[in-house]
Amino acid sequence: MADNYEVLLNKAARVSGLEKEELERRVEAKRAKLAGLISREGAMQVIVAELGLNFDGDKLKINELATGMRKVNIVGKIIRVFPVRTFTTKNGEPGKVSNLVVADETSNIKVVLWDTNHVELIETGSIGEGSVVEIVNAMMRDNEIHLGNFSELKLSKEEMGEVKTEQIVREKKISEFRIGESLKVRAFVVQVFEPRFFYVCSECKKKVVSGSDGFICAEHQKVIPEKRALVNIVLDDGTETMRAVVFNDHLSGLGLNDLEDTEKLSYQKENLLGKEMLFAGNVRNNKFFNNTEFVVNDVSEANIDEILKVLEKK
Repeated sequence: MADNYEVLLNKAARVSGLEKEELERRVEAKRAKLAGLISREGAMQVIVAELGLNFDGDKLKINELATGMRKVNIVGKIIRVFPVRTFTTKNGEPGKVSNLVVADETSNIKVVLWDTNHVELIETGSIGEGSVVEIVNAMMRDNEIHLGNFSELKLSKEEMGEVKTEQIVREKKISEFRIGESLKVRAFVVQVFEPRFFYVCSECKKKVVSGSDGFICAEHQKVIPEKRALVNIVLDDGTETMRAVVFNDHLSGLGLNDLEDTEKLSYQKENLLGKEMLFAGNVRNNKFFNNTEFVVNDVSEANIDEILKVLEKK
């Protein structure tokens, strides 16, 4: 997804007919006038208001969406449908929620349906994988599209050919990370914590709890568990530091292969400190500690030749 400033800049240029360079000049002039006490995004919003521009009702491409947007309108093809889940509301009433992935030629995004009428379209098969749909009056929340009672979900008459089915991961500085984004960053490992172990169900891979009669899975009841591990690390890319969590399947990418051998683990951790690597993952809010963290889902060595090519282009 684009960040809010980029979205506003592109839309303002398209609607106003002004060049992006001219709009950015006005943004910097506005910030200078306010002694830098306003962000670029805030200054752009002021410029948009001064120009009398109104974006409500605009139909956007998925790569133009940004967290916090309201009255979102898009057309896309459903490429994945997740099972409908039931839950209990704060008032004790039963509720349902359905998650989809919708794509267009620019990107793809998760869509969350809260309204029972929308969920029913999924349950009855009226809308499913391969359907081209129009979404009207939705909102962006944590890099997802959410539809409520006042939103519309309907089949579209538009034809849609090839769409972006792979996950789109943008590279950003840690200081620019926002909750809900899927991102990649080149950063140094500056701190490595001790591994934490836990157990998951061998069937569904969800966390299990230890009971008096063994390990219990919420779905499969008594199970033989699988032991897993996670390691917290701290990343630093020169703009900011952030705590990251790396789960079992990606620890070997860090070079941490002997988690229960104290001597070998100590050596591997020492080798990891100060190492620059490429990390991809999702930014989320850790509710337990109430802080932002980066959940790593891919780790790779930093390719010096590729880094030099990027720097040469700047």
